[in-house]
Amino acid sequence: MTGTRDGAITRAQRHFDSGAFVDRLAQLVAVQTESHPPERKSELERYCHEVFGPMAAALGFETKVLDNPDPVHGPVLVASRIEDPSLPTVLFYGHGDVVRAMPERWRAGLDPWRLTVEGDRIYGRGTVDNKGQHLLGLDALGAVMDERGGRLGFNAKIMVETGEEAGSPGLLPFIRQHKDLLAADVFIALDGPRVSRSVPDVTLGTRGGIAMDLVVNLREGGHHSGHWGGLLKDAGVILSHAIASIISRDGRILVPGWTPAQVPGSVQRAAKAVKAESLPGAPVPEADWGEPGLSASERIYAWSSAIVLASISGQPESPVNAVGGTARARIQLRHTVDVNGDEVVPALRAHLAAQGFHEVEVVPVTERDMFQASRTDPDEPWVRAVVASFARTAGQSPNIIPNIGASGPSEFFRKELGVPVIWIPHSYGGCGQHGPDEHGLGTLFRDGLGLMAGLWWDIGERGRPG
Repeated sequence: MTGTRDGAITRAQRHFDSGAFVDRLAQLVAVQTESHPPERKSELERYCHEVFGPMAAALGFETKVLDNPDPVHGPVLVASRIEDPSLPTVLFYGHGDVVRAMPERWRAGLDPWRLTVEGDRIYGRGTVDNKGQHLLGLDALGAVMDERGGRLGFNAKIMVETGEEAGSPGLLPFIRQHKDLLAADVFIALDGPRVSRSVPDVTLGTRGGIAMDLVVNLREGGHHSGHWGGLLKDAGVILSHAIASIISRDGRILVPGWTPAQVPGSVQRAAKAVKAESLPGAPVPEADWGEPGLSASERIYAWSSAIVLASISGQPESPVNAVGGTARARIQLRHTVDVNGDEVVPALRAHLAAQGFHEVEVVPVTERDMFQASRTDPDEPWVRAVVASFARTAGQSPNIIPNIGASGPSEFFRKELGVPVIWIPHSYGGCGQHGPDEHGLGTLFRDGLGLMAGLWWDIGERGRPG
């Protein structure tokens, strides 16, 4: 076997230094792959057939563009390179769709569909979410192949969906339909921001997201507050007290069953050890809000959080002197795998009944699919292998994030394919993701190319961990 690990890392970083990575990223960004609403389905198809697909094919991948089981939304690209069935297989995931471009909100001189480089910042819609990140993984594979004389030393499959920003419609049935095609030993995805620009992250899952409406419906219409105030129940008051029984004034969750009864020791240790950074302009976590006795990283990575997304009573746009008969609020719970998502709504109903709020109805929100909570054990052998590889390349241990605070499709892959799921972000918190002026940092792309080349090299050299 030719080449060296250091040689592969050097090749990957020279690929960035030469400008080749940025040129290839510009080709991806130029495809207007907005997916929600899916008004540019032809662009999603072109991304798979004509742009990213050929990039994978140039590395010897056999590419297939498959229909989404949800026909309204865009296709899924699956590219496979099988060197030897006895070798480990990595399923590498990304998404080619982006949120709305919002060109009218970008600052002067920037176009979301044209890559613009200003110093360390590389602007364009999708630079970090997610085109730049899955290109980074692909180009690191190419660097390893060049260093190894045309071989990876393992099998690789690349899956790029085109509906992630719309909630991944059709993804679960797609995985079930194509289990054999997607079969692998480990799932690795590059997406999201690091919690620190100076420390790599290894993220092992996502929290579940569940929303529900509290509905108070006492009577139709309003009644004169001078004549009926103090005589009729006020729906707004009942609703506010119901909310106060769910979340305390210092942010603690008060509903039994909404917080973990026990957090695994490996998760506690990983969450406590996270090294984060404060970013200019970003909010600072408030020490007196949320579950007492937990650090900020424990509260977001190992615990539940509940917020009020919206609430309304009466007519806020034009208040009238009347006792309101109806009120409504939407509550969202983010929870780890240590809380049973199926029991969240029943637990709230039981809690409100026990508190005497019989006038408050709990209505689950079903207008879009909610992702389940997911987490790979921090002690899983593949996780340890990735952590060791990154520590070797970076010269320091990476952050091990048990699960990000947000939600995503991790559990679809972990449960349906039976594989450990690992997310590796290469962006940062100030990247403008989902907003105007989205950008990646050249330093993080270059760093990420080296980290991923080192990881791909190690998998090819050492095989399956454990």
